[in-house]
Amino acid sequence: MAKYKVDITGINTNDIEVLSNNEVIILFEQLRNGDLSAKEKLVNGNLKLVLSILKKFNNSKYNMDDLFQVGVIGLIKAIDNFDISLGLRLSTYAVPLIIGEVKRYIRDNTSVRVSRSIKDLAYKIIKYQDDYLTINGVLPTNEEVANYLGIDEYEIAYAIDSLKDPMSIFEPIYNDGGDTIYLSDQIADIKDVNTDRDMLISLRKALQKIKGREKEILIGRFIVGKTQMEIADALGISQAQVSRIEKSAIQNVRKLIL
Repeated sequence: MAKYKVDITGINTNDIEVLSNNEVIILFEQLRNGDLSAKEKLVNGNLKLVLSILKKFNNSKYNMDDLFQVGVIGLIKAIDNFDISLGLRLSTYAVPLIIGEVKRYIRDNTSVRVSRSIKDLAYKIIKYQDDYLTINGVLPTNEEVANYLGIDEYEIAYAIDSLKDPMSIFEPIYNDGGDTIYLSDQIADIKDVNTDRDMLISLRKALQKIKGREKEILIGRFIVGKTQMEIADALGISQAQVSRIEKSAIQNVRKLIL
């Protein structure tokens, strides 16, 4: 699949007709007078608008054929509700609806289940933001969204974050040509668990036998609960160096206690 092109099964995107604004107005007049074929022409003449929106979702995570069909549903809804007397272009009105349909499809098909009430709130937030952007040309502030929906500002971020795609803690986020740094390396370990007493004694003995910097990093990471970045800043070294020392320290500790 090309980087700047969306490929849809069974459709030659190069042959898709693009309507001018005057042609769109004429077709809406015909549709208003009962010519149902005008609606089909409006849909077919704006398919490239759907394709242009899908470019931002054009990666291996999503099936483009499915998203295209969902995007067309958004386009049809826009055509059904568009009022030419407002003086807006169809594309201006349709874009938020198409994006909304696509995002809704993606969220409803995510592997992590979010409560219906939180999803509904997120949809209301996004719809208000899209409507506000269409009318005013800028996004509303969180305060404006909160006032409109009658919620606290913190609920906005909570609702939107709940719809983000999950990421594996083993997702690589950096590679300096040597050791890869994973998302798990960025997460502070602050859990409180009951550990076997004999294992704790063995760990304490092992920590006394490893190098000073290795000991300092292990304590910072797994006892204090710091991230690799925090430790790197404190020691004046790079995060990649912290990652290498941490891995070496873990291997040395294992050798001493196993």
